Amino acid sequence: MTANADSTRTAGSDVLLMGAVAYDPKVVTIWDGFRRWLIGHDLAVDYVLYSNYERQVEDLVAGRIHAAWNSPLAWVRARRLAAAHGATVSALVMRDTDQDLSSVVVVRADSPAHSAGDLTGCVVATGAIDSPQATLLPIDALRSAGLRVGEDLTIRRFDIGVGLHGDHIGGERAAARALMAGLVDGACMIDANHLAFTTEGILNPGATRIICQTEPFDHCNMTVIDSAPAALAARFGELLLAMDYSDPEVRPLLDLEGLTAWRPGRVSGYRALEQAVDNAGFYDAEGRICAAGYRP
Repeated sequence: MTANADSTRTAGSDVLLMGAVAYDPKVVTIWDGFRRWLIGHDLAVDYVLYSNYERQVEDLVAGRIHAAWNSPLAWVRARRLAAAHGATVSALVMRDTDQDLSSVVVVRADSPAHSAGDLTGCVVATGAIDSPQATLLPIDALRSAGLRVGEDLTIRRFDIGVGLHGDHIGGERAAARALMAGLVDGACMIDANHLAFTTEGILNPGATRIICQTEPFDHCNMTVIDSAPAALAARFGELLLAMDYSDPEVRPLLDLEGLTAWRPGRVSGYRALEQAVDNAGFYDAEGRICAAGYRP
C-alpha cells in the first residue's frame, strides 16, 4: 500500500474512503482531481493508494475502505471473499469504455494456423499471470476450443506488472513483440490493444490475423462494500454519474481515466471471467489465492 493507513481499523462513517491501485503516476492526478471536484459538490471523500489489487480487495472486505476502483479480476475476488465473510459487494459505477470488450489471440499473417485448433503443438504468448484480458480470458477461450494447456499448447507468459491485474500492459506489449520477432506462434491481447499496438508500430499493419476471440466481457467497476455508509455511497454514485464531459474541470481527468461518461455498474459482464478463474484455479470459491507462483 502506498499511503499510510492503520490496518487494524475500519473506515469511519463521516468520510467516504476509497482505494485505487497506483499502476501509473497518472492515478494520483486523476483521483486528486476527482476528489477536489467531489468535495466541491459537498461529498466528504478521500482515497488511499495501493501497490496491488489483492491488498486493496482484502482491505475493502475488512471494511478498512468503503469503495475500491477495481479491475475485473479484483471484482471476482471481492465478491467471493465478501461472501465468505458474510458480506456483500456491489458494482456502483463503471466507465462507458468498460462494457462489452473482447480479447483476441492473433498469429502472424503468414502463419499456417487459421483456427484455434491449428495451434496444437504451438507456443502462445500472454501477458502477466493476473491479466484478465491478456491471459485468463483468452487462454480460457482456447481451452473452450478444445486445447489442453501444457499438453496441446505451451504458454509463454510475460510477467510484467504482476499484482496490477493487467492494468500495466507491459506484458501484453511484450507478447506482441515476441510474436513479431517469431519467438512465439500466437499472442493474446485485448482487442483495443491489437489496434493500439499497430498504431505504435509494434505490430505492422496487416502483419497479423485474429484466429480466436473471446465473448464480450466487462472491465473495471467501483466496488462498494455493504458496510459503507449508505448515504455517502449513494451520493458518490450520483456525483460520478453526473460528471459531464463538457465540464472543463473534469474533462481532462475523464480523458486520463479513459472514459467520456460513467455508467451504472453491472455484473453480468463478469460471467466469462468467473469461469476462467475457476478453470485456471486462480482463486477458490472463497476468494483465496490459489494460482501457483502468483506473488503480487
